[in-house]
Amino acid sequence: MNDIGFSPPGPRPRGINVEGVNARNKGIRRIHLGLVLAELICIPAFVFELMRAVGGNELSWAYVFEWPLLGGYAVYMWRKLLASERAEHDQTSAPRKQELDDPDLEAWNAYLAQVHASDQSKQSKERRD
Repeated sequence: MNDIGFSPPGPRPRGINVEGVNARNKGIRRIHLGLVLAELICIPAFVFELMRAVGGNELSWAYVFEWPLLGGYAVYMWRKLLASERAEHDQTSAPRKQELDDPDLEAWNAYLAQVHASDQSKQSKERRD
């Protein structure tokens, strides 16, 4: 769909996952917006508390150091969230190789096949009756 609400005619090119890209970009934009909002709070609060501390309010000196720490923590979390978002996208975009020589997996699949076969035979007997 484009900006005015309809899709152009014709098939979509193969290999392009528009919905996934839009969802990923939306998540990244939200992470960026969170950082901007946090910094928009922390920077003026730091300046305000610095002016109060210079003006003689002793308690404001604690806040002078607290607001930059909170702003730094916001940057730290921003980087962590972006890294996890990118890692999540990389995991979904690149299919994992399945190990074919897993004896536990083969045993489990054989068990499931046996259960499925016995369940099918029970259902067919019930239908006959």
